[in-house]
Amino acid sequence: MPFAIDSHRVEFEKILEHLKMDLSTLRTGRASPLLVEQVMVEAYGSKMPLKGVASINVPDAKTLAIDVWDKGLMKAVEEALRAANLGINPVNDGKVIRMTMPQMTEETRKNLIKVMHGKLEDARIAVRQAREDVRQIVKMAEDGGEIGEDEKFALQQKLEDMVKEYNEKIKTMGESKEKEIMTI
Repeated sequence: MPFAIDSHRVEFEKILEHLKMDLSTLRTGRASPLLVEQVMVEAYGSKMPLKGVASINVPDAKTLAIDVWDKGLMKAVEEALRAANLGINPVNDGKVIRMTMPQMTEETRKNLIKVMHGKLEDARIAVRQAREDVRQIVKMAEDGGEIGEDEKFALQQKLEDMVKEYNEKIKTMGESKEKEIMTI
């Protein structure tokens, strides 16, 4: 066999990693540095992620404290946090920027779940696209005489099993996040 389906597992893992990052940005009512660490800040003539210009702490379950290392960037960080449209207003006291998580309503939770389902569907679409890419490689290998028809069907079956496995992981991640969102 010229290649193994498992060698393409990396592509599927990248999809899961991307989904994990996407889901981590969904606000659940609890403070988490993941909510803001990727917010892009205009600093030193270029855009940088917030985690590159400040430390992000969680002093309590509802508050984020952002300690900007270069106090000259406080205004830029505050503006970037407002522009990120997180639904949380930053409060700048001159030393630290604090963000307090508002209480989530039932409606907010339901809207958040709709957004989450969209992200899950995007991940499933990415998995299907990766499957099609691997199928094309298998077909080209068969057309090129590298593998026989029996090997092609065996590889396609193994690919389907792997797709099923990753769709199951996506479903599990979604169920876990939905439970987290609905927990008051």
